[in-house]
Amino acid sequence: MQVMSESVSRRSFLGLAAAGVAVAGLGVMSTRALAEDGEAAASSAKDASSASDTEASAPEWTKTEVAEGSIVAVGSTALQPLVEAAAEQYMEQYGNVQISVQGGGSGQGLSQVSQGAVQIGNSDLFAEEKDIDPSNLVDNKVCVVGMGPVVNPDCGVTDITMEDLKAIFLGNITKWSDLGGADEDIVVINRASGSGTRATFESAVLDGEAAMPSQEQDSSGTVATMVAETPGAISYLAFSYYDDTMCALKVDGVEPTAENVETNDWKIWAYEHMYTSADADQCTNDFIEYMLSNQVQDELVEQLGYIPVAGMKVEKDAEGNVVEL
Repeated sequence: MQVMSESVSRRSFLGLAAAGVAVAGLGVMSTRALAEDGEAAASSAKDASSASDTEASAPEWTKTEVAEGSIVAVGSTALQPLVEAAAEQYMEQYGNVQISVQGGGSGQGLSQVSQGAVQIGNSDLFAEEKDIDPSNLVDNKVCVVGMGPVVNPDCGVTDITMEDLKAIFLGNITKWSDLGGADEDIVVINRASGSGTRATFESAVLDGEAAMPSQEQDSSGTVATMVAETPGAISYLAFSYYDDTMCALKVDGVEPTAENVETNDWKIWAYEHMYTSADADQCTNDFIEYMLSNQVQDELVEQLGYIPVAGMKVEKDAEGNVVEL
């Protein structure tokens, strides 16, 4: 599926870039200028090679046998499609492992893994953001997910300012016609309070203010269906749920693409965490190792619309601080 200005598909968001260094203008250069150009070229080539090596550094999966056992992974519905696909591949390859992947939201995943009720807690949030003590947990960042506003295609709007987006979710703008769109009411669809997708969206868009009362849904899949079927609807989803039944809005003229997430030009994004206990069994550790290997990172991550952590040009901490790498 092609990426259009109004929507982003589940296709691979990233392309491989080749780096090259050219040295020109050798006619009447001084010896010093030639040396400086040569040093710059060597430095650029080294940097490009280093960057390429970093982005292609997912460990190769070589295990022919893995530990037997059962795994229950609960939590983020934004991450659920990736974990389900990886679990299916894993179980096809290794018949001695059973993996159950469930939703419920990031809060549920963090709570259950911290209590020892499940082997893996999937989350769009750092444990600290849900007031979960991370000292007995291992944070496995398996990918990055971009998130953004999506609307029913009949609303007549394809680009929105961050200020107007905030006003919609605060209840201060209630008609699409106020934004140059169709003459119909805006129908806000929110995620439930335990949702990591909701927490990520509100942190980036609402600046700590409370969203207006509206209908709430427990899963990203339900939200996607409701936006597609409800005239005037608006909500927010991970890029991995975008398809041509909805319109993915630009924000302040910025397209919702992986490339813009990588540079933080697109502000609404999160790491996808698969938290495990610090003393997780070997069966669980083997599956996490598989999630971080080339079998998943170089294939499923991009195929399903997620972003490899290795491709990020910035880094975000639990407090939301973003720094360039």
